[in-house]
Amino acid sequence: MRKIHIGSRGSELALWQAHFIQGKLNELGVETEIKIIKTQGDNFFNRSFSKLEGKGFFTKELEESLLEGSIDLAVHSLKDLPTQSTEGLKIAALSYREDPSELLLIHPQSVNLHEVFALPPRAKVGTSSPRRASQLLSHRPDLDIDELRGNVPTRVQKLRDGDYDAILLAKAGIKRLGLDLTGLHVEELSPVELIPAPGQGVLALQIRESDPELEEKLKLIHHPDVEELVGVERTILSLFEGGCHLPLGVYCKRESDKYMVWACKADSQENFPDRLYLAQDSLDNLAKNVFEKFEKKETKITSVFITRELNQGGYLQGYLNSKNIRLDGKSLIRTFPIIHKMDTSVFHNVDWIFFNSKNGVEYFFALDPQLKPDIKIGVIGRGSETALREFGREADFVGETSDTTRVARKFARLVEGKTVLFPQSKDSLRTIQNGLDPNLTKTIDLPLYETEAEKNVDIFYFDIIIFTSPSNVDSFMAENLIEPGQKVIAIGKSTAAKIREYQIEPQAIPYTPDEMGLAEAIFGML
Repeated sequence: MRKIHIGSRGSELALWQAHFIQGKLNELGVETEIKIIKTQGDNFFNRSFSKLEGKGFFTKELEESLLEGSIDLAVHSLKDLPTQSTEGLKIAALSYREDPSELLLIHPQSVNLHEVFALPPRAKVGTSSPRRASQLLSHRPDLDIDELRGNVPTRVQKLRDGDYDAILLAKAGIKRLGLDLTGLHVEELSPVELIPAPGQGVLALQIRESDPELEEKLKLIHHPDVEELVGVERTILSLFEGGCHLPLGVYCKRESDKYMVWACKADSQENFPDRLYLAQDSLDNLAKNVFEKFEKKETKITSVFITRELNQGGYLQGYLNSKNIRLDGKSLIRTFPIIHKMDTSVFHNVDWIFFNSKNGVEYFFALDPQLKPDIKIGVIGRGSETALREFGREADFVGETSDTTRVARKFARLVEGKTVLFPQSKDSLRTIQNGLDPNLTKTIDLPLYETEAEKNVDIFYFDIIIFTSPSNVDSFMAENLIEPGQKVIAIGKSTAAKIREYQIEPQAIPYTPDEMGLAEAIFGML
């Protein structure tokens, strides 16, 4: 086979990507040479992305070089490629997908563990992505979002120099370059928390349509499983006719024989975004179904009730305010401490502490426990993580789904050969403990509080009722009925099972047991 000329931008990350593909082709016995092509995006290095006209300003010159024959293969970040193919060119292969998570890198002097994302009030955060800015501001509207340009190492250096309190970058680029983040505080935001750009973490190999010989070779390094999932993401992007300026995040994955999609869209980075989670057994019309959820006229829902005290200024309150929907909340159970002094011997030989609830966090730290510096902490979800931050603590493990079986399965891999302490309620269902192998992990239950149903619970009509626990279901049903037309959301499978005992089928179980998961479920009902 002839020598293949690989076109690449000149940045460190682009060259890493080109060399990675060069290595794959060399393993197949293909002789290659890398040629650096300067793109429009490089020419306007100090201009805001929002000021650049058109689409594909990181890819146009590479495509022109392909068409004129000066290169044979262009290596792109898939997220930079327009969804409409250029005539005469085709994507012949896709790489594996690097972790599409985002990293929030924080200057050491700006870290505040008591706040969401560990950012101090009114922190200056660097990003040039409306998608990232929109999602970040939905959690922390006080933040000052400022333009961030330059290649990845330059951006990190700007943070170290104190130009920003924090910057937001794709984990894939940091990982591929092997950048040293020593001294910086790193907050990793999973793709179901901060939804990435369509195709983030994937390399696209573009060739001329008239080059079947090279196409056959590239099939040997193509990842069809990646093509299947990012195909959904890019189809959704295409349906919205979106480019880099659109605050749109889409992430698709396959889990337990289901195709799951998360999408997040705002009119601008200043607007509160809509979030959607949708799962199907097949890919049939999946992208179209997601798109139509955003395009359909909203059903009039005016009120939501949740069976817990409201988190003032929280994500759910902010989202419903943006929709002019009233949110009310009240816990239908009361909790009482059953331990008033901590026995420090309980921490002997404990490697991990795992919290099943926000109440567990609050009752535990109210006892002023003296923890070993090396002890690790796990939490059931982001609600418990937020409570943990209020005590200036970070979680080493955070569950990402309301399916506690899955959470336990993932946590189990971290605690083999370890001892885990579970501060919890007296009547805890022990869902995580039951998912751990007692031959591999020792568990210690630490009952800290007990619950009691409230009396004379009388709830007025709300369009949507969100049940947060089985005990709250029992307390509600003791004196209330679900009326015709009311919709029910259950946080977690155990809560859903309790609702079904009353011959009621919940309309939604959020994927994540937190306020973002609830916002996704409510948007799906609008």
